[in-house]
Amino acid sequence: MCSFGWSWTLQTNMEAKPSQGLYPLHRCKTIHLVRHAQGIHNVAGEKNHDAYLSEDLFDAHLTPLGWQQVDNLRKHVKASGISNRIELVVVSPLLRTLQTAVGTFGGESYRDGVDATPLMKAGAGNSDRPAIPSLNCPPFIAVESCREHLGVHPCDRRSSITKYRELFPAVDFSLIETDEDVLWKPDIREENKDIAARGVRFMNWLSTRKEKEIAVVTHSGFLYQTLNSFGNDCDPAVKSEISSHFANCELRSVVLVDKCMNSSDPPVTNYPGKIPSGEDLPSDIADEKK
Repeated sequence: MCSFGWSWTLQTNMEAKPSQGLYPLHRCKTIHLVRHAQGIHNVAGEKNHDAYLSEDLFDAHLTPLGWQQVDNLRKHVKASGISNRIELVVVSPLLRTLQTAVGTFGGESYRDGVDATPLMKAGAGNSDRPAIPSLNCPPFIAVESCREHLGVHPCDRRSSITKYRELFPAVDFSLIETDEDVLWKPDIREENKDIAARGVRFMNWLSTRKEKEIAVVTHSGFLYQTLNSFGNDCDPAVKSEISSHFANCELRSVVLVDKCMNSSDPPVTNYPGKIPSGEDLPSDIADEKK
């Protein structure tokens, strides 16, 4: 009797404020969002914001401290088991994001007698790093739609795809339509509402992918504007967990739910039941038929 009363009170309190979401598992993906490590533009911009207008920061590369941040994030994804589960790495086609992506999620060291195309050639992007192998790691694909704010700041203008293919041979650049950067304009800075809309389209594209666990290596502004489009139905503290600004080389894991049937993947864990077939009239339906 006491137990029944407690459970009824608990049920009543839970019903007073619905706080959960329930979705089919096959319509959910785990997305590991990563902001790039410290770049030379971050250091210069911290000292003087006008430095972001300098051509010296064109397609900014990582600093030595940034590479240390990458090393530490790599240790984390290894220790946590994330690296074993990721099926795809999506990366913004700028030097700092490419370096962060391959440094964090790239393959193991070369072994005797094993030859594989490197993800990154030795010394790429003014680094002192050895070549990063593509052995035993997920595929990497570069996508323009997760770039930083477009325009005005030279650090956000990318190099040619021809150059990137030379530096990052095992990264797939096939989804990028033009060799040169035609999206970046010297006198027009992309507005926040436009990058947010671009980010939502990017998330919709992710939902169509077959992979269930994906890493995305991108930028602070892109993440902040995109993620603020989500979580409006959550408690403010939960929305803040989703959309607050990222630190350099921060990783934040979220679940992306396809509510609009973007994906056609069938459920792989569901079981149809009734094998072999037999009488199966549920009692609640029987009551309705009385």
